Amino acid sequence: MKVLIAPSLMCMDLTKFKEQIEFLDQHVGYFHIDIMDGHYVPNLTLSPFFVSQVKKIATKPLDCHLMVTHPENYIDDLAQAGCDMVTLHVETISGQAFRIIDKIKRLGMKVGIIFNPESAVENAKYYLHKADKVTVLTVDPGFAGQAFIPEMLEKIKELQSFREENTLQYEIEVDGSCNPKTYEMLINAGADVLIVGSSGLFNNAENIAEAWEIMKKDISQY
Repeated sequence: MKVLIAPSLMCMDLTKFKEQIEFLDQHVGYFHIDIMDGHYVPNLTLSPFFVSQVKKIATKPLDCHLMVTHPENYIDDLAQAGCDMVTLHVETISGQAFRIIDKIKRLGMKVGIIFNPESAVENAKYYLHKADKVTVLTVDPGFAGQAFIPEMLEKIKELQSFREENTLQYEIEVDGSCNPKTYEMLINAGADVLIVGSSGLFNNAENIAEAWEIMKKDISQY
């Protein structure tokens, strides 16, 4: 596949935790772990403790997406749990972006920056050079299974142009509705990493190996 795959672990079958992590660890680029606080978004999902459990099995990088109002309160716990990359919303780091990014890097983790659908690339242009990965959210944050927002294809292209113009190295990732209906559009727009959840991977088949092969076949066409 031309793109890296990052399965969203909030969509996995937790009754098959070890089996699914062990299988996916042989194939994925990243593990995507959503951490929500019930405040920035209404849901509560995974936690630093969950990260520490995945770390016991996984060898691939653990990318923790902080959908929280105060991301600065999670950084130390995530570092201790074995997180490899912390992905931050532009809106939640306003006023402290450089401080939080520098702390994450000091603790030995990489940094991701994520844009809500209505967030402009312009809002983060002064620190995008510090990002290892930049994520375009193609649905509103907080809920799985939402409809794809097609306007985000332009944002992917804009981030690709910004990367080239400024000779930067960040990967461009897409989060939200990555499935057979959108793969071609996303890859053609310039996505390097696709976060797959229920509609792209876990609902393809009960057996994770079969589900992966179906997803791989769907993506390999492009």
